[in-house]
Amino acid sequence: MSVRELVILGTASQVPTRQRNHNGYLLRWDGEGILFDPGEGTQRQMLRAGVAAHDLNRICVTHFHGDHSLGLAGVIQRINLDRVPHPITAHYPKSGRRFFERLRYATAYRETVGITESPVSADGVLATTESYTLETHKLSHPVESYGYRLTEPDGRRMLPDRLAAHGIKGPDVGRIQREGTVDGVSLDEVSEVRHGQRFAFVMDTRLCDGVHALAEGCDLLVIESTFLDEDEQLAVDHGHLTAGQAARVARDAGVRHLVLTHFSQRYSEPEEFERQARAAGFEGELTVAHDLLRVPVPKRR
Repeated sequence: MSVRELVILGTASQVPTRQRNHNGYLLRWDGEGILFDPGEGTQRQMLRAGVAAHDLNRICVTHFHGDHSLGLAGVIQRINLDRVPHPITAHYPKSGRRFFERLRYATAYRETVGITESPVSADGVLATTESYTLETHKLSHPVESYGYRLTEPDGRRMLPDRLAAHGIKGPDVGRIQREGTVDGVSLDEVSEVRHGQRFAFVMDTRLCDGVHALAEGCDLLVIESTFLDEDEQLAVDHGHLTAGQAARVARDAGVRHLVLTHFSQRYSEPEEFERQARAAGFEGELTVAHDLLRVPVPKRR
């Protein structure tokens, strides 16, 4: 049975707190695991969350600030220690290749697993598999930063009333799905498009075109909201979003489930992030993230 869920390993921004580890997010998508922004302490958080190195297939780094990447050294060494038997691909901004290499080889260890590096240098598609297309869009931050978006291919939803009206039943239902027509009846006449699920991961950024492109039509949007609205100027100065800004992006993009994360240590009451997001007009499902939380990808419409 396929599993699609987000496992939140850490939710702090620059400075961790007693309650919040540095960033780390694992997306389980059917049989694959995609690790986003492994900050310091991610390996231990994986242990606490029941996530093994064998669960990883891709690593996606948005940018090379420490709270989003210092955990790479431990995670990569654990992948090698556990002799993960399948290929792993790492995506990160090409301008930060020297940082990735330093973290990958931060200390001595026995390298047993081949990690394929696939740096990002422009908007576009990074990978296409049977169950998703992975693409990226540039964000606006003091260092080069990219967000990531996963899109499932569209499918077809069979309509029982139309099948019955055309007398299509039994093995012919599978046949029309495979071949496109049965006895002069086309697939379009007895089915409709079922849009694939969409997930986006948006970290450190000001408002920009990339944010909106990543969020558009998402079933699950994970987005930073480092500051509350009263500190909007700080957000602009440091290349971040407020809770209200993130919520308005989600509202305008038609997001179904919004996950706010990456909180400044200056705030001690996460309920205020939810209040400001609702005040901004977002009416969908809303989660103010905390460490070790699991968030299912909403079921297909």
